[in-house]
Amino acid sequence: MSNSVEGPSEPVTGSIPVPEYGLSTGPVPVPVPAPEPRERVFGAREQLAVWLLLASAFVVILNETVMGVALPKLMADLGITAVAGQWLTTAFLLTMSVVIPITGLLIQRINTRPLFIAAMSLFTLGTAIAACAPGFELLLVGRIVQASGTAIMMPLLMTTVVTLVPEHQRGRIMGRIAIVMSVAPALGPTISGLVLHSLNWRFLFIFVLPIAATALFIGMARMPNVSEPRKIRIDLLSVLLSALAFGGLVYGLSLIGDVAHGAPPVPPAAPIGAGVVALGLFIWRQIVLQRGDGALLDLRTFQSRPYALSVVLFVFSSMALFGSLILLPIYAQTVLGLDTLGTGLLLLPGGLLMGLLGPWVGRLVDTRGARFVLIPGTMVTALALWAMGLFTDTTTPWQVLGTHVLLSIGLAGVFTPLFSVSLGSLPPRLASHGSAMISTVQQVAGAAGTALFVTVMTLVSVQAAGGAAQIDPHALSAGTRAAFLLGGATATVGVLIAFFVRDEAPKE
Repeated sequence: MSNSVEGPSEPVTGSIPVPEYGLSTGPVPVPVPAPEPRERVFGAREQLAVWLLLASAFVVILNETVMGVALPKLMADLGITAVAGQWLTTAFLLTMSVVIPITGLLIQRINTRPLFIAAMSLFTLGTAIAACAPGFELLLVGRIVQASGTAIMMPLLMTTVVTLVPEHQRGRIMGRIAIVMSVAPALGPTISGLVLHSLNWRFLFIFVLPIAATALFIGMARMPNVSEPRKIRIDLLSVLLSALAFGGLVYGLSLIGDVAHGAPPVPPAAPIGAGVVALGLFIWRQIVLQRGDGALLDLRTFQSRPYALSVVLFVFSSMALFGSLILLPIYAQTVLGLDTLGTGLLLLPGGLLMGLLGPWVGRLVDTRGARFVLIPGTMVTALALWAMGLFTDTTTPWQVLGTHVLLSIGLAGVFTPLFSVSLGSLPPRLASHGSAMISTVQQVAGAAGTALFVTVMTLVSVQAAGGAAQIDPHALSAGTRAAFLLGGATATVGVLIAFFVRDEAPKE
């Protein structure tokens, strides 16, 4: 055989073979083009992580609002006062407001799988404690442990979505997150009313326990690690200041609603004042630490104009959602005379519709942009709250049902585009801080909305009743009207803000 050059038997990277009769006897180097940036792929592994987080987050957030309707039965079974019973909700919100600011740091330090397992383990353990609690004290402990897991889940979900999902698919996934954030709290009172109609309050936790345990076991077996942890120093002073700031604000706001019923254990101004001072110190501390990327909550997220405006709009929308969630059951049972089952069924269509609209709204955000949905959504929300300001003691349940459905449509058009615009405008390194900030703001705004609506309703009702010890349905309907009209005015401000929110790409 001839020993002539036949060219390499295997292809050589960056070269081409040349026949032996050419000017050269070897391969001629050719420039190798730089590899194009790899497009983010949302494959089976990534979809599994997102769906498992979505399902788990829905369960833990649903549990947040089941206590309101259950309070009368708990008071009778456990022999506790209304003030003590409210701590089952207040302690939950307090724990959330303290833990959530830390999650931005946890998500950066710990991989997805162990953090998910820790969150679901805490929630499952708390649910088991609450289901078996022999008395009020252990039930309260169970709620606190539950809240510790719940606080981690939502920021972990939002950060994972921003990290994994390509921008052109993000609206649809954000629509599903909006279902979790808005439908789960809305369905809580409904499910609570259905369960309590024929079963003991313990079944509120017994039904959730196997679902939580199943999600935990699936996560332990299948949850992939999709994050890239890095070592970050934990600033203990920031942790302490955030606990004092957000915990003080939520606790003080939760006390405001008790003022009209008598003297609360602590004047609301004291924890609110302490929270404001601690918040100022916390902000100063974060500005100092973020120069070296060591902040607990990096406030450079607010340098993104779409994110900053979205957070403000989140405040108004969360106040409307949680304020109406607390007020509508009170109005339905006390003024219209419905029982817990009837109240739950009254609120069910709106919650289901919000869930059905989530993916559809997400597709609109992907194809037409966030403002196409956001502006009409804020308008419909404000219109629904103004319409609730027309409720009287002769209003029919059908009118209440229709107005609540209208409110649900409006809120469905608000939360999905807000999630997409706010987190989509941040660079990836700030995504965990941005999602933790949004979750914290929602907790504080939810507590503020609840306190504001209940306080206005109570003060106006007492005035309409002429200071009588017993508030009749006519006086209470006057109080709910005033609270909803205030909500309509607040939502109208949100409409004005929505016109300035725009889709923008992340900027470093």
